[in-house]
Amino acid sequence: MKMAVEQKVAVVTGASQGLGAGIAEAFLKRGYKVVATSRSIDTSNDPNRVTIRGDIADPETGKRVIEEALSRFGRVDTLVNNAGIFVGGPFTSYTQEQYRAILGINLDGFFHVTQHAVAAMERQGHGHIVQMTTTLAEQASSKFPSVLAAMTKGGLNAATRSLAIEYAGRGIRVNAVSPGVVNTPMHAPETHADLAKTHPLQRIGEVEDVVRAVLYLEDSPFVTGEILHVDGGWSAGS
Repeated sequence: MKMAVEQKVAVVTGASQGLGAGIAEAFLKRGYKVVATSRSIDTSNDPNRVTIRGDIADPETGKRVIEEALSRFGRVDTLVNNAGIFVGGPFTSYTQEQYRAILGINLDGFFHVTQHAVAAMERQGHGHIVQMTTTLAEQASSKFPSVLAAMTKGGLNAATRSLAIEYAGRGIRVNAVSPGVVNTPMHAPETHADLAKTHPLQRIGEVEDVVRAVLYLEDSPFVTGEILHVDGGWSAGS
């Protein structure tokens, strides 16, 4: 008699639209159970998909998301830290409100949910964490002044490598995907032609391009500490 294979569980933040929605859907299609969170996410009737509304910058949201995953499904195999906000503009024009909001989502949100996820993964003896960063953190562009994106997402790149080394001996892998401009609701269709010129491949990315990268990392047990660029060649040069 065959024993049932235990379903894996993925947690995806910022999962109401765009990249997060695409990543969550990809894990569901793979047979994972999914816990998806964002401030505006719809209620789910799918028994394999739990949705949690909350501000990821609030420490209680990260705690609640992991607790719910453990309560409903008993484990956390993968965490995708997709939630993030981007506000470009001249350095001196940033407001205190923008500064706090960007740090809150991009860094505080990552810290709190990841801390609880790592604790659960340590008890299991395995896990995988993926951050969503940006090529702008490594390849500054005069066309896109974006110090706060570079500061926060660059911090995630550094944290990815640091966590990968800290937990390599405990069965937990940590990686990141660094996209260029991707076709999501963040970018109005009329801007796509100009944005395409940023990338040597002369197009903007699609959600599926980033989803493939996340799934590649998920399927690669010998890869950790990797910042995988999915940016049409932008990080290589122009």
